[in-house]
Amino acid sequence: MTVSGAAMGRPVAPVDERVTRSNPLRRLLVRPEMGALAGSIAVWLFFAIVAGRNGFLSLGGAATYLQVAAELGILAVAVALLMIGGEFDLSIGSIIGASGMIITVLSVQLNWNLWLAMSVAVVFALTIGFFNGYLVLRTGLPSFIVTLATLYIVRGATIGATRLLTGRTQIGGLGQVAGYDTAKVVFASTVSIGGANFSISILWWLIVAAIATWILLRTSFGNWIYGCGGNVQAARNVGVPVDKVKITLFMATAAAACLVAIIQAVTFTGADVLRGDGQEFFAIIAVVVGGTLLTGGYGSAIGAVLGALIFGMVRQGIVFARVDADWFQVCLGLMLLIAVLINRLVRDRALRA
Repeated sequence: MTVSGAAMGRPVAPVDERVTRSNPLRRLLVRPEMGALAGSIAVWLFFAIVAGRNGFLSLGGAATYLQVAAELGILAVAVALLMIGGEFDLSIGSIIGASGMIITVLSVQLNWNLWLAMSVAVVFALTIGFFNGYLVLRTGLPSFIVTLATLYIVRGATIGATRLLTGRTQIGGLGQVAGYDTAKVVFASTVSIGGANFSISILWWLIVAAIATWILLRTSFGNWIYGCGGNVQAARNVGVPVDKVKITLFMATAAAACLVAIIQAVTFTGADVLRGDGQEFFAIIAVVVGGTLLTGGYGSAIGAVLGALIFGMVRQGIVFARVDADWFQVCLGLMLLIAVLINRLVRDRALRA
């Protein structure tokens, strides 16, 4: 007869839960982006049925909603990393307007080479990002408040300085400056597929998303981001350079805003001081729809990509469905609420499985 260790009184070694085999379906469902993936499929199917005959299912239709999603998606991916790290950045919309105006004023009004002007805009954006991060860490104020203040400061300064220098708030003529032809190839060209023109901004979106995903999943810095958002004090205790991580993330969101500003300025051959208005909130919506928690420590770059894709499909799908565009914000609000509820439901059920 065989007597077990427990019957003989010997202690049984506890099984480490990290080496137990978990349900593959459960592992899949707890991924942050799964709710957004289901949502994106549902939105596509809805507009395919409602507006498929009006062009939504065509390659041209795909090109339009992907272009809308791409510019927002570049912002959303960077914002997702920052929100996973436990912070917000509401200044990115004003950075878009300011960066675009810096590029246009320097190139058109002062005859600078376009590439040099874009370099100045990048330095400006990174400086604003560093300032936001440093101020949040130095003062201990919520990043929501600090970056909201930066939003108004930068936007107001952009409007005031542009009026003072040019007497206008919109400037064109970028297509005639030195360096525009090469910049157009990099930032504003299109690729023809099946007769439809797909913007190169879609490629920029995918590149940014791939880099962010690699950082989150394959690097120590990605682990630091999750640590900062999950429990900042615990992260400090184990040696995570919290200040460095958060300042870098603020600079990344500012750089993403500058990239969008460059794409828009080169595409439209000009700038507007109010360009980028409201994009900070659209980016946060895309990130939340993509499964990132507002409290930090949980989320993914892929989810932000899907959130931006949903946004683009809804925005252009309404046009294809020939619905009054005034109802767009209603759809956006409902989409946000439903997405958050579905994400929470899926995650809670997966964790209980």
